Amino acid sequence: MSSIEKMFMLYGLPLPRETHSVDSLKFAQDFKFKDDDVVAVTYPKSGTIWMQEILPLVLNGGDLTPIHTIPNWDRVPWLEEKRLAVVVDQLASPRALVSHFPYHLMPPSFSTSKAKVIYVMRNPKDLMVSSYYFHQMAEFLEDPGTFDEFMDKFLEGKVLFGKWTDHIKSWTKTELGDRIMFITYEDMVQDLPAALRRISSFLGRNLSEEVIQKIAEHCSFKTMKSNRMSNFSLVPKVYMDNDKSHFFRKGITGDWKNHFSSEQLARFTSVIRKELEGESFSLPWSMD
Repeated sequence: MSSIEKMFMLYGLPLPRETHSVDSLKFAQDFKFKDDDVVAVTYPKSGTIWMQEILPLVLNGGDLTPIHTIPNWDRVPWLEEKRLAVVVDQLASPRALVSHFPYHLMPPSFSTSKAKVIYVMRNPKDLMVSSYYFHQMAEFLEDPGTFDEFMDKFLEGKVLFGKWTDHIKSWTKTELGDRIMFITYEDMVQDLPAALRRISSFLGRNLSEEVIQKIAEHCSFKTMKSNRMSNFSLVPKVYMDNDKSHFFRKGITGDWKNHFSSEQLARFTSVIRKELEGESFSLPWSMD
């Protein structure tokens, strides 16, 4: 399948045909949010799979059943992908979803509901490195080319869901008040129990310390990497080739330092800073 056939443009965003369609995007727009729904929103490669593991455990008080018996894409489905229409009727309340949508593409029912959002941000240098390797192993995405070529695509927004800066701006400008919580991938790596306490409190769960520690243990990189329901080993090689790069690659922060040349860093930083010039929020990471 050529790169043109692998991707299509909708709402001005490049999307993969294997997982998305015009019908799946329409289904998402017609989706009826309930007041107790929770959606974790991320720009791709910012911690989506991690949230698919965390949310069911926080919402059900640490019951491990779903993460051991249901593949993550059915357990906490993507709002915009084809699979949602298949599994939506099997989702028990409170329902957990994930999405890569920018804010303006959220369905109308989201605005009128009390559904909550956890927006997970990640240092764009690290997420670009992660995305580069993901494009190598995901057969349904176009070949990333060289690291330098992929950086150009990333900065121009010619990658999944467009520009990172547009995505982050769309969600930081919302007026959702206490319906939205911002957290970083780095916060979760540095102190997962503390991050879980924040998420638990935000979702009104107020879990005991014992349950928090249990969830942290089962949502560690090592445990998730060995969980067949979470590590994408159930996906046929024709779609995701783990011989090229493992889906769970490193799970660390700062890996960008092993990939960026000084020239690439200067170029990357210059573009990101320019595009976020005048924004009211400040990035939680150093861009140097």
